[in-house]
Amino acid sequence: MNYGVCKFVYHMQIGNLKIDTPIFLAPMAGVTDYSFRILCKEMGAGVVYSEFVSAHGIIRENEKTLDMIRFTEMERPIGIQIFGDTPDVMAKAARVVADKFQPDIIDINYGCPVPKITKKGAGSAALKDLCLMDDITSAVVEAVPKLPVTVKMRAGWDMSHIVAIEAGPRLEKIGVKAIALHPRTTKQSYKGSANWELIKELKQAVSIPIIGNGDIKKPEDVVRMFEKTGCDAVMVARAALGNPWFFKQASALLNGASLPPVPNTEERIEMCKRHLDLLLESRGEHIGTNLMRKHFGWYIKGFAGAATLRQSLVTAKNKEEMEKLLDEFDR
Repeated sequence: MNYGVCKFVYHMQIGNLKIDTPIFLAPMAGVTDYSFRILCKEMGAGVVYSEFVSAHGIIRENEKTLDMIRFTEMERPIGIQIFGDTPDVMAKAARVVADKFQPDIIDINYGCPVPKITKKGAGSAALKDLCLMDDITSAVVEAVPKLPVTVKMRAGWDMSHIVAIEAGPRLEKIGVKAIALHPRTTKQSYKGSANWELIKELKQAVSIPIIGNGDIKKPEDVVRMFEKTGCDAVMVARAALGNPWFFKQASALLNGASLPPVPNTEERIEMCKRHLDLLLESRGEHIGTNLMRKHFGWYIKGFAGAATLRQSLVTAKNKEEMEKLLDEFDR
């Protein structure tokens, strides 16, 4: 396919929320905080999402939990993703988020496969009990009548229980305004292949927007997912790690332009500096430098001297040492 001459025309809404670019930054625990959301938004992400936030932590007004929700106006449109195991707690949490923070979207996490979450009946554990999923979803939709409620889900608990196509119409009937589907099962976690055919089937089963997610590794995959599934938007997760440029590249392809060049070494170093500055500004030196170490692992690769620089940055003692290493390499 000649991506250079391909042009897609979109008119996408989630509820009453109009969205210019149908390429979204997926919620990722420990990653999609203020600093990373800003960088991806600047690079063209149409919607960004918070890390998934505990409903129990929200209603207890745990300060660390509430800090995960705070955002700035420049991040809009933004979705706040919450997870929990009971309708009452999820409804209360949704009301707190709506009243205190006024995000553009409240998203329910029915997709997290991590055992410490599913053992509590939250995340993708809801896929084992669609009646519970109905009850939780109804409670959240009723709690925040002025905000669009969306759902991010997996295909099912395991290969013997693929429930996404059954769940979709139920969620739509309850009042969910869009569904993001990662077509792997909980048991697969992130192994094997995402079955994009399920995204296509879900799109055909409902009239609300469907957001495809899973196995997006390069910008061309975004175009391919739109073509193969008919989805309304594509959600990008791991491909954006150390690579906020991904959104700019994928958007160019969708708009019929040539693929922008891969960022050079200087651009990677400059992005590291900006990411570190944002983390220091929002989280303070101790937490900010610790959080930046994993991002260095994602950014610093693919050029001469990357392995040595990456090791030095990951083991640097403080922000001064990190900044000095980046400055010296940039000369």
